[in-house]
Amino acid sequence: MQLIDPGIPTTLATSVRERFRDVFGAEAAVVGRAPGRVNLIGEHTDYNAGLCLPVALPHATYAAVRLREDGLIRLRSAQADEGWEGTLADIGPGRPSGWPSYVAGVLWTLADVGYAVPGIDVFIDSTVPVGAGLSSSAAIECSVAAAVVHTLGGTLTDEVRELLVPACMRAETEVAGAPTGGMDQAVSLFAEEGRALLLDFADGTRTQVALPLAEAALSFLVIDTRVSHALVDGGYAARRADCEEAVTELGIASLREATVADLPRLDDERVRRRVRHVVSEIERVEEVVAAASKGSWQRVGDLFVASHASMRDDYEISCPELDLAVDTALEHGALGARMTGGGFGGSAIALVPADRRDEVGDAIVDAFAAAGLGEPGLLSPDPSAGASLE
Repeated sequence: MQLIDPGIPTTLATSVRERFRDVFGAEAAVVGRAPGRVNLIGEHTDYNAGLCLPVALPHATYAAVRLREDGLIRLRSAQADEGWEGTLADIGPGRPSGWPSYVAGVLWTLADVGYAVPGIDVFIDSTVPVGAGLSSSAAIECSVAAAVVHTLGGTLTDEVRELLVPACMRAETEVAGAPTGGMDQAVSLFAEEGRALLLDFADGTRTQVALPLAEAALSFLVIDTRVSHALVDGGYAARRADCEEAVTELGIASLREATVADLPRLDDERVRRRVRHVVSEIERVEEVVAAASKGSWQRVGDLFVASHASMRDDYEISCPELDLAVDTALEHGALGARMTGGGFGGSAIALVPADRRDEVGDAIVDAFAAAGLGEPGLLSPDPSAGASLE
């Protein structure tokens, strides 16, 4: 089984410095690193004031940065042939487009909250799969934010990280135009090695949750279906609109206040199903945290399976490729599996016995081939640390 390599941080930091020197003819001042994430459970709950439980991946984005004195901003990426050049005045909602929007958007929002952002050169490289629902965009935003703040004399204290979460969220929502509830940026900045991050979007609290997988001889296996995953299309926004309609109809502040008993009060059958997913998913997050704390890993797996069924049937955000990945993982020994991320493509995650990880991965690759699909990407991530300077 071939896994997508996250790379060694020190080696990747050295490489991105060398690429920066080749492209810009000068030395980078600093390299910021920030991870992608995989959400263990709690999908489409963030914008409903609910709970979610992501972990940071070892796969990360590295941003080499150097300040300029002429006000010019130059952006380049190892993953793209085309770069972008302009000034702060050229950045705003909808501009620039494409990958530069996530970098430029951070510069724009940092300037808006009081940082004296001058001209700057940025070169990024990443091992986070793009379009996989693993938050490659937040990894870009947070790596750039960490590096830029450092070059402007700041340090990555918890107080600064608190400021960077909404700044990176605004870069994504206001400049890139992609809806986000803040889960991705929070875990990319605040994750700790070996732990998941329980996020409560009702009160803003974050709780580190231990995940002693090695002691239980278990592993996570992430399956990137390589089906197009774009949150700027209408599917995500339509689900969010359904939730907002339910909140208005029920007369509550958010779906965090809803219960299953409220479902008959909703006139539209589709909206009822959307609400049922959100209410039950929030409960499943709480149950996964409780089960993990007791070492009840089969219960965690069962909750993964229930979550996938809810997203497939009530929220309608799965797809045949995701269903195939989940079903095949379960058939070959996974304790549980579910799609993860915004949906409409992207990735699935399975909880598997460590000694059967390769068997499960190979079976999924074979199942995709038998179905005439392209080969999926496979990751086996250990929960990793959040943004840092390299």
